[in-house]
Amino acid sequence: MNTLFDKIWDRHVVQVVKDGPTQLYIDRLYCHEVTTPQAFDGMRARGLKCFRPQQIYCMPDHNTPTHDQDKPIADPVSKAQVDALERNAAEFGLTHYGMLSKDNGIIHVVGPEKGLSLPGMTIVCGDSHTSTHGAMGAVAFGIGTSEVEMVMASQCILQQKPKSMRITINGTLGKGVTAKDVALYLMAQITTSGATGYFVEYAGEVVRNLSMEGRLTLCNLSIEMGARGGMIAPDETTFNYIKGREFAPKGEEWEKAVAYWKTLKSGEDAVFDKELFFDAADIEPRITYGTNPGMGIGITEAIPTNGQIANSPEQSFLKALDYMGFKPGQKLLGTKVDYVFLGACTNGRIEDFRAFASLVKGRKKADDVVAWLVPGSWAVDKQIREEGLDKILAEAGFEIRQPGCSACLAMNDDKIPAGKLSVSTSNRNFEGRQGPGARTILASPLTAAAAAVTGVITDPRELL
Repeated sequence: MNTLFDKIWDRHVVQVVKDGPTQLYIDRLYCHEVTTPQAFDGMRARGLKCFRPQQIYCMPDHNTPTHDQDKPIADPVSKAQVDALERNAAEFGLTHYGMLSKDNGIIHVVGPEKGLSLPGMTIVCGDSHTSTHGAMGAVAFGIGTSEVEMVMASQCILQQKPKSMRITINGTLGKGVTAKDVALYLMAQITTSGATGYFVEYAGEVVRNLSMEGRLTLCNLSIEMGARGGMIAPDETTFNYIKGREFAPKGEEWEKAVAYWKTLKSGEDAVFDKELFFDAADIEPRITYGTNPGMGIGITEAIPTNGQIANSPEQSFLKALDYMGFKPGQKLLGTKVDYVFLGACTNGRIEDFRAFASLVKGRKKADDVVAWLVPGSWAVDKQIREEGLDKILAEAGFEIRQPGCSACLAMNDDKIPAGKLSVSTSNRNFEGRQGPGARTILASPLTAAAAAVTGVITDPRELL
């Protein structure tokens, strides 16, 4: 019996090249401003049009400033990339959601939110965190710029079929433990290369009980374990989330779609190339201490000593700690924090803002913390205001910025200054990821909120 991944993949195979790759049909291509200019240039040079323009959606997000979006972008490189995407989309007849349009935001937040990402689809984008859309029950993965051009020209891509892995997490998550903590825990257990060459299906009680937002966060971080992508079988949670969204099927088409989506699950006797099992009881709120997302600990734990590090050469372990200004065996609770960032395609959804607001409600932002709260889309921004979360946040001393990738990566104005320590809900903590010399601790929205109001790394369970 086939796995969920096999079912979707096999249905999209156009042909298999003998001793070579598979030609795979792609249902949806998302384009942002950073990885598309050369693809459009290549199409132009060969005199090609997009084969199925109605299946391609474009929006700027990486270079978007999160303030004064009604003014010209100050940074010349960012401006050039954002402007180029708008021109290219117009020339090739593609849907473009520009800055300040109600449809704009981070592409991996907007896709599911608008019902553009649906179960059973194959979805690609020139961005590694395309794995996010796998939460819808889709095969979604990041591709390179030459592959973006290939999809534009043919609506197909050449790919080797990855191996399959199932990660099952059973039990019930404890107080203050979120999908982000689950993902950070998995990375620490299997390392950032533990899923290389695999497409991961998440299963078990914990995964079934996650909200759609939680599932999107979990799948978003699959790439940080080295996986080609991550996915979750669609169920009632998925269908309830999709129903009524702008591009979701309607009426009779909806009934037909749901009937098909219900078949999208791995068979009882499905065989995976690798199976891993974890217990929710072992997971507490998590933080990272190093310079890759797998270098993480439970918030009450100490940084490992040199001898305790699995699969990490001592030299690179010590180099990471030196960059972060930490020591082996050190506990991080009580460490002073300079910046807090809530947002990114990992944690920029409405549920993340609800969680953050629930913890800061009735408290005040610490005076010496700079906090950037950045919705993942204008739709999230609208919902924040409709639910009155903006008032709760304002009373606690926080302001909401305009949507964009923001401080996830140093491609816009929101850069953490050199040497400053940031508690971030984003997905990567590499050296310089949030700005040259910036030091990043990855955490959940609850843990970020706890740091924002106390000014130090704090176990969020103490404030819940």
